[in-house]
Amino acid sequence: MSGSPSERPPVLAHLDLDAFFAAVEELEDPSLRERPLVVGGDPHGRGVVATANYVARRFGIHSAMPAAEALRRCPQAVFVRPRHALYRQYSRAVWETVAEIVPRIERTGLDEGYLDLGTVASSFAAARAVASAVQTSVRAKTSLTCSLGVGTSKVVCKIASDRRKPGGITVVPPGTEARFLAPLPVRVLPGVGPRAEEKLKRSEIETIGGLAALDDAQLRSLLPGAVGRLLRDRARGVDPRDLELEVEPVSVSAEDTFARDLSDRAALHTEVRRLAELVSERLRASGLSGRTVTAKLRYADFSIRTRSTTLAAGVDRADVIGAVACELLDRGLRERPGALRLVGVGVSSLSTHRQLTLGEAAS
Repeated sequence: MSGSPSERPPVLAHLDLDAFFAAVEELEDPSLRERPLVVGGDPHGRGVVATANYVARRFGIHSAMPAAEALRRCPQAVFVRPRHALYRQYSRAVWETVAEIVPRIERTGLDEGYLDLGTVASSFAAARAVASAVQTSVRAKTSLTCSLGVGTSKVVCKIASDRRKPGGITVVPPGTEARFLAPLPVRVLPGVGPRAEEKLKRSEIETIGGLAALDDAQLRSLLPGAVGRLLRDRARGVDPRDLELEVEPVSVSAEDTFARDLSDRAALHTEVRRLAELVSERLRASGLSGRTVTAKLRYADFSIRTRSTTLAAGVDRADVIGAVACELLDRGLRERPGALRLVGVGVSSLSTHRQLTLGEAAS
């Protein structure tokens, strides 16, 4: 019999975008998809690998490896320097998409974060369906894939999300956490660094289950203090941490995907102004205004561009937001012409400052 809502275990998930930097580079240049691709520093200098696509990983290339070693392992690899501004654009699109399905989120990086599936799923069976819906939506709107781990705690979810990459979902039901973790190498447990791993290996403890089985005396001799107890708890699947949420919204936005790719400028302006009306309504309902207006453009090949401008004071009026966003759309299309499959309008740098007039916005 199921318990009351307060007695039910948490239903959390960890979302991890698959080879994120490399995946974005492949979207920008599809010719890279079948080639070993390394995103990182200069392979002829002291650079390191930020990430590698799955073709490159077959050669043993991984993140944090010296780029020179990656070149030695795969001389035919393509090396590109990270483009963090571009990755932030794609990341923003991903998390806006996820938030439409799961409202309670803790982002821990551009490419990963925790979701409180319990806000939209009453059981672990339902949670799998929600996780699948998140994957489908992210892929549909950004062409990126992600892997998810579903469980009762952050530590279990984090480890589970890495089990079936790329594009997998791993669900660890309540009561199976320790059994799931037990056979895995101790180094995959968050918090176990090289020194702790070496200490444990010297005592022939190479799995998470081995760490979980230590009694208090054994634990004190190997990993004394609060850190040892914390790691043993995690090895047993015990992790009471809740999601750390942003207290205030960082932006208010709206976007729409067209039934057919759209290139007519007047029609695009009409769509942008309609979205500006929605953003204005949401801002006013929350008693907010914002100084930074952003226009989002997604092209027919799924590549994304955003253009932003920061005004002298906060705005919440639809006509002002729409006028500024149309100018930004035009600027984006001058820099890269092409038909669009989606446009979006956002306002950030939120506050309760006064409304900026249209004349002030144009100055």
